[in-house]
Amino acid sequence: MATIAPVSSPAPRLQPEKRDDALFQAAKNLEASFLAEMLKSAGFGKPRDANGGGIGEDQFGSFLRQEQAREMVNQGGIGLAQSLYEALKEQADAQ
Repeated sequence: MATIAPVSSPAPRLQPEKRDDALFQAAKNLEASFLAEMLKSAGFGKPRDANGGGIGEDQFGSFLRQEQAREMVNQGGIGLAQSLYEALKEQADAQ
């Protein structure tokens, strides 16, 4: 019976400083996604009936929210990225 080769190889190990940069970027992206959902719940980027923008406003509202959330994170955010980064780094160091 022939053996089956794995579909993908394990992810290459990054140098510690590059790994930390990647972890921090992942944490910032997660905070931005969280903030975008909060903005959505608050009604930010929702089309207004008075403008009559139609389907275009509907479809591009999510892009507006995501970019606004990214900018919020770049300006310091709510501190979630730092907490996530520390937890991810601790987990990565334990492995």
